[in-house]
Amino acid sequence: MTTLSFDAGTLTLDGFEDGVPESLRSLLRYDDRTRNWRARACDYASLAIAMQTAKVSFVDRARAFAPLEDLALAVELIPRPHQTEAFNAWRSAMYRGVAALPTGSGKTVLAVMAAAYLRRPALFLVPTIDLLGQWCGVLEHFFGRRVGMLGGGEHDIRELTVSTYDSAVLNMEFIGNRFALLVADECHHLPGPETRLAAAMSIAPYRLGLSATPELPDDRAAVLADLIGPEVCRVHIDELEGKVLSPYVIHRIAVELDPEEAEAYERNRAVYTGFLRAHQLNFKFHSEWGRFLGLCARLPEGRQVFQAFLEQRRIARGGEAKIRKVWELVQLHAGERIILFTADNDTAYELGRRFCWPVITHRTRPGERRDFLEKFREGAYTVLVTSKVLNEGVDVPAVAVGIILSGSGSVREHVQRLGRILRPAPGKEQAVLYELVSSGTGEERTSERRRDHRAYRGHDEEGEGELVPC
Repeated sequence: MTTLSFDAGTLTLDGFEDGVPESLRSLLRYDDRTRNWRARACDYASLAIAMQTAKVSFVDRARAFAPLEDLALAVELIPRPHQTEAFNAWRSAMYRGVAALPTGSGKTVLAVMAAAYLRRPALFLVPTIDLLGQWCGVLEHFFGRRVGMLGGGEHDIRELTVSTYDSAVLNMEFIGNRFALLVADECHHLPGPETRLAAAMSIAPYRLGLSATPELPDDRAAVLADLIGPEVCRVHIDELEGKVLSPYVIHRIAVELDPEEAEAYERNRAVYTGFLRAHQLNFKFHSEWGRFLGLCARLPEGRQVFQAFLEQRRIARGGEAKIRKVWELVQLHAGERIILFTADNDTAYELGRRFCWPVITHRTRPGERRDFLEKFREGAYTVLVTSKVLNEGVDVPAVAVGIILSGSGSVREHVQRLGRILRPAPGKEQAVLYELVSSGTGEERTSERRRDHRAYRGHDEEGEGELVPC
């Protein structure tokens, strides 16, 4: 009798009496070390179905989960139409796929609907410690039972467990056969070289990916489709504006550099761009950045060129005129909850020192981070400065104002930052996003690239794509 087993994040097959059917060979590889056939754990469902189709009798010793007869909702859940649409699309896709829903539209509720429907042990993957706690709270609210936590110093595994991606990668070889449903929040993180192991080493036959911005390069999109499934539903921010999400307006403000900074910018920019032209470097190709760094490291003038690159970027991202404009906007919205985004930690800390505002970056200790966020939610702090770590994972519905001092050219990052201010809250009539752009610098092109998304079309108060002068 053929036996299917789970072994350290893979599947093993032993005991083929009549040889391996040809229809199974695409899923299997022979392991000369252990003298048996192996398959990826994530191919468990496909392999089981293929063996049944080929009429191969087998004993399933891989699965270590069973139906949860007592898993039921403890509170009433009335899904919104877009959540029902996404859930039905996922069911129609054989319980595998990615749902693209905007931030604040209730992605977590969709996962609750999936777990309540399947009534099977489920593992929920999240990218950050903040989301670990938020997901546990939501699941415990809806199911009225203790939820396990894996990550942030916790190692409590239960029928419903929330884990960070990193902790799942470290533990999946031991627990990869204990869950029937795998939910990946912010699933655009999943195709990373190490992160993907969290899904590849799980046998979960049912899989749900959630993301507001699932767009990926072709190679990583293929990994996501392989490990989770295809995109089954997409709902856009503008489709939910004023109904599920707050109405919003975007101000893109042009900021003139101070004369001294403008002169320094042009001087350093000339050194940097002259080097690019001399060596025919074109950053439209990702590989060129590595070549640029290599040339800076090898050539005699390389250090000077790299310092010039950093200085012109620093001036464009966080010049004095921008900082003065930030203070004006904070005064304009005094008393409202404001998140201020920067592209780098140094600028974030400079704002914190200058105005005595709390700052959260990847360097912030977990306890201090929790304290800052809690006081921000309560209103004790009305301004919170961050670099990139709060692009996703902070749930503060009362936030109505976002100020982007600087950022990358990533459309995903820009949409995520918009999503931070769109959650509805009592008395919140409109969300406002300010984007500060240094005039006459490379930031203007960067701004155009990152705004290439339908969420930004038609929401500039002064007209689409226009810079509003100071």
